[in-house]
Amino acid sequence: MLGGFLVAMLFVQGGQTLFGKLSENEEEKTILVNIIGHKWEFTFTTLVVFGGAFFASFPLFYSTSFGGAYWVWYAILFAFIVQAVSYEYRKKENNVYGSKFYEKLLFFNGTAAPVLLGVAVSTFFTGSLFSVDKTRIVRLGSNYDAVISQWETPWHGLEALWTTDHLAFLQNIALGLAVLVLSRINAMLYIRKMTNNKAILSKIEKCLPKHSMLFLVFFLFWLIRLLFIDGFAVKPETNEIYMQAHKYALNLIENPALLVFLLTGIVLVLYGLYTALFTKKEKAFWFTASGTLVTVMSIFFIAAFNHTAFYPSTFDIQSSLTLANSASSKFTLVVMSYVSLMVPFVLAYIIWAWQKMDAHKISIDEMAQTEDKY
Repeated sequence: MLGGFLVAMLFVQGGQTLFGKLSENEEEKTILVNIIGHKWEFTFTTLVVFGGAFFASFPLFYSTSFGGAYWVWYAILFAFIVQAVSYEYRKKENNVYGSKFYEKLLFFNGTAAPVLLGVAVSTFFTGSLFSVDKTRIVRLGSNYDAVISQWETPWHGLEALWTTDHLAFLQNIALGLAVLVLSRINAMLYIRKMTNNKAILSKIEKCLPKHSMLFLVFFLFWLIRLLFIDGFAVKPETNEIYMQAHKYALNLIENPALLVFLLTGIVLVLYGLYTALFTKKEKAFWFTASGTLVTVMSIFFIAAFNHTAFYPSTFDIQSSLTLANSASSKFTLVVMSYVSLMVPFVLAYIIWAWQKMDAHKISIDEMAQTEDKY
């Protein structure tokens, strides 16, 4: 669920790539920056909690991915760090770099974060080059460091962008671009909901059809190809991992509830696009955002359920991580189940804070009269 919330909240990143495209002057840009900027903490916090939840629930995955594919995660974290700095310093007095410098950093965050996160999620299906051996911590004379998991390429995750085996790079980049375009769509729909500025709204109407087509091309390519590629299956009797033809399509066929869940998410996104393009209603954002959340949750379920290795290794298939071999201890999982009881209260606070911030639309007059702005 946290993964779904994170991708849905990437509309903040998508909006940051549109500041120049949707504005003609500084007043319009200030409107856009403040509409999007009031939500950047939500995305950043969700990313941190998402990583923390993975650390507590699946420590072996955390150490393998975050400790192995660290160039990818460094790039993602750097993008989020410059985002925080940029919002705070863009309009600071005596800003020696100028506001455009920080706007470029926001554009970098808005582009790099969605693409790299999409690529990282796609490797849950295409695989990564790592090995896992728990006996390494006692084999001091081996060629490996005394760590359980080891990345087997010096690129440490970046190779997902150019791995040619089974055309994995096409699959990975397609999902990364789909996430980027969807984040821009969600951003445009959210901006349309939060302002009555006619110039901005006119530009959004021109951009939406092109972005909708691009998203459908990238996402459908990724999804349809996913249904035909071989997947990493697990024999429940022996925990042996092997390649199975059409594994991810079988996961949907053998779990009708999962198929319905995935289709629900896709239909919500498509209905949101239809509503945005043909009825111009402001509620379109809520359909696409909720559809994004449900679809991303479904993708994670496809990767992990029905005896599937959710973090496969193409270097050593038996090193692939499953829910069983990478989960935390029973004690930790029980404690986390109690902690999760606080989730409804956290969600209630988020909803309350969101409603307060979205209580009225942002206009040029308001931005001219207030000092509390980015």
